[in-house]
Amino acid sequence: MAKPQDLAAIEAPVGVEPANAPEWGSDLAAELLRRLEVEWIALVPGSSYRGLQDSLVNHLGNRDPQMLVCLHEEHAVAIAHGWAKVTDRAMAAAVHSNVGLMHATMAVYNAWCDRAPLLLFGATGPVDATRRRPWIDWIHTSRDQGALVRPYVKFDEQPGSPAASVEAILRAWQLIHAAPRGPAYICLDVADQERRLETPVALPDLARFRPAPAPAAGTSEVAAAVAALKAAERPVILAGRSAREAGPWAARVALAEALGARVVTDMKTAAAFPTAHRLHVGEASTFLSPEQKAAIAQADLVLALDWMDLMGALRQALPGEAELPKVISATLDDHMVNGWSYDHYALPPADIRLVCSGDAAALALVEAMGLNASAVEMTPPPAAEPPAAGEAIDLTFLAGSLQVAAQSRAVSWLRFPLGWPADLTPFSDPLSYLGADGGAGIGSGPGIAVGAALALRGSGRVAVAVLGDGDFVMGASALWTAAHYRIPLLIVIANNLSYYNDETHQETVARQRGRPPENKWIGQRLDDPAVDLPAMARSLGAASPDPVSDPAALAEALEAGFAAAEAGGLHVIDVRVRPGYVSAMPATMDDD
Repeated sequence: MAKPQDLAAIEAPVGVEPANAPEWGSDLAAELLRRLEVEWIALVPGSSYRGLQDSLVNHLGNRDPQMLVCLHEEHAVAIAHGWAKVTDRAMAAAVHSNVGLMHATMAVYNAWCDRAPLLLFGATGPVDATRRRPWIDWIHTSRDQGALVRPYVKFDEQPGSPAASVEAILRAWQLIHAAPRGPAYICLDVADQERRLETPVALPDLARFRPAPAPAAGTSEVAAAVAALKAAERPVILAGRSAREAGPWAARVALAEALGARVVTDMKTAAAFPTAHRLHVGEASTFLSPEQKAAIAQADLVLALDWMDLMGALRQALPGEAELPKVISATLDDHMVNGWSYDHYALPPADIRLVCSGDAAALALVEAMGLNASAVEMTPPPAAEPPAAGEAIDLTFLAGSLQVAAQSRAVSWLRFPLGWPADLTPFSDPLSYLGADGGAGIGSGPGIAVGAALALRGSGRVAVAVLGDGDFVMGASALWTAAHYRIPLLIVIANNLSYYNDETHQETVARQRGRPPENKWIGQRLDDPAVDLPAMARSLGAASPDPVSDPAALAEALEAGFAAAEAGGLHVIDVRVRPGYVSAMPATMDDD
């Protein structure tokens, strides 16, 4: 891997002296971000927070945090989301007034559903109406701007003075890093930002305002869980949301091996268990595969480690009125239920509740059972075989070709499209796969990939995202930020020239109604003309060859892409794939 460049040289301000005491209201916010060790702030500039931007540049010297200029507010938030998916820590983003926040809302919702920490700054025109400029400040001022995102943030605040902004930011920082994590929104009045501080405002000792430690499961509940696990004959572990840490990963492996428990994972959440391990069931997918359903249906006990939609998984495997197995559930996700969004899913049963994260539960169970998780060996992925070439490239051929190109490298798979054949892309460590975007907001893929690749700079890992063409087209302008700040990244577009997921839905409805399924493509296809994705990528600063449609040419194109990313480049490959899914994708509401 090429040595990462010093990004501070890209936009270095001139004539800036080392930061002295804050002089202006926005200096306080900027100074606090530095003391919180926020490294980056992704933003789209706007007059409503021109004071904060000046403080970041001329008070801090555009360092710690350094600004990352973006071309759309959705991408600014998505980049911060991608960073958090790697680091389990927040970076900052900033959006302009109510209009910028409205642009960003989908990305905020994605971070909420993904339980990703995010510190989002916004701003409003002067609350004092006598200080508003004609026209523009009136339409960029809202009475309750935080209401736009309040149902899907952990906290929002519009502080009424520069000094009050300190408490607001500290409270937000605490809350977004307390499990379960999520975004927070701080709206700064432009007048307060641009107010000169009449008296010094001392920043508090941050050691006294640390985020709350993660809750631990109760001793009696852990003991009950251990007894139930040891008594079970056919236990199954549902390995759900997890941190990118080696300790909980090893604990899950040790637990499964000690119990002989089969392990189920999925593609909505990041890698939580080695998928090539003998105890891993089937392939990870968006919905349960037939093998996974069978394992759960045969289980006499299910240990759910922060599994997303536990009741949904149980009813996929045991539909109707079938009796459910005994359930041990470890999650803190109940704390995020607010009644606006249904990302809390159906209410699941739990015979034993461990009120802690899935990671904390795995560690506690391993300790209580006296297991040695440090002795767990990593399961290496199997050697990849070159796929047999057909007349056209499909997802199976693309996945096999990618694995051949990746097998001699340390790769972090940042994203995969729907229907991906995950059995051909084994996950072997916590950073091998980062999961989906949380809220299934199309267009999030490029921005999240850029943020994750930023966090992976210098790690020795190649950052690779496989995106659908619809996802790419909606979010492509995020690539400019990666190009401008020299962020190494390989994007492979599985381009089927269609919003194909909706083709399957239209076919389902047509068949149900006895109508021609041949018309499913109408209103779905992205063709005539086909979007020139390589030209789009090149216009934003990426290297991108002509589209690849010949199976015989794919291996060479992928090798060139991996080499470019390893050398520090941004590379995009448009691969024309035959429409179709490989992994389980229910077609109807009633599909098991």
